[in-house]
Amino acid sequence: MLSSTLSPNHKFNQDHEIWEHLKQAIADCSGFKQWQSRQSTEQNSSPLDQQVRCYLRETLETLAY
Repeated sequence: MLSSTLSPNHKFNQDHEIWEHLKQAIADCSGFKQWQSRQSTEQNSSPLDQQVRCYLRETLETLAY
């Protein structure tokens, strides 16, 4: 059983590590690479974190229809 003395920072660190792995997996997928090739040069110069977030947002908006 987990101790209740875990700090909020421990949870944040775990979440951050999960996001980093997920972000890299998304960036390596063919769907992201195709999406990236259709984006403007300006957007492609954005940090990977921002590009992945935009890709996920657009993908979810498309799926919502």
